[in-house]
Amino acid sequence: MARIGIIGSQGAMGHALASVIAAAGHTLSGGIDKGGDPAGLADASDVLVDFSAPQALEANLHAAIGAGIPLVIGTTGLDTAHHTAIDNAARVVPILQTGNTSLGVTLLAHLVREAAARLGPDWDIEILEMHHRRKVDAPSGTALLLGEAAAQGRGIDLAANRESGRDGHTGARRPGAIGFASLRGGTVAGEHSVILAGEQERLVLAHSAEDRSIFARGAIRAAEWLIGKPAHRYRMEDVLEL
Repeated sequence: MARIGIIGSQGAMGHALASVIAAAGHTLSGGIDKGGDPAGLADASDVLVDFSAPQALEANLHAAIGAGIPLVIGTTGLDTAHHTAIDNAARVVPILQTGNTSLGVTLLAHLVREAAARLGPDWDIEILEMHHRRKVDAPSGTALLLGEAAAQGRGIDLAANRESGRDGHTGARRPGAIGFASLRGGTVAGEHSVILAGEQERLVLAHSAEDRSIFARGAIRAAEWLIGKPAHRYRMEDVLEL
């Protein structure tokens, strides 16, 4: 049984995490939100799970380092500076950061990487995602995770080969590009499709999230797995031994 602290406890994910922690027989050591004390929560916990906001990341990393405990980061909308901070912190404590904690999405990313590697650059890759109307970042963290998987499969840099938000007279599709399209509306928890389009055939790899509890279950499984691991930056793929 582990003591698990939630950063972002009053959000939809925070409530889902609390339910999964109780069902798994763990102890909810506490929860904080904007203005809360991550250091105090870290001192009372064996592991922290962060689904808050990018601007809170630095303080959360410092709290985990100060207490010498692992941190699972599910916050999306992170930029290059955030990832550099995570890399630095992961030299001191174990950290798992991901754009999606779903076990199904983790396996999907693995399949996308394999498909992109084996089908080759003649197959165009497009990533389509849809989320609820309140989501503030686009493309979603999951879409970017899948794009990174496709880019890794091809041995290319995603940033240099990404196309997003096509509108107007854009010209022909760039060879080798990885395209993104984002839809928003209703209460959709998360829909992601990776389309690999070749000559006279298409392969579609997809995942549908029916409830946020799937992300909470994956995050708690990751937290359980992370306890006792050496300092390193881990991925959800490591949890599933992919």
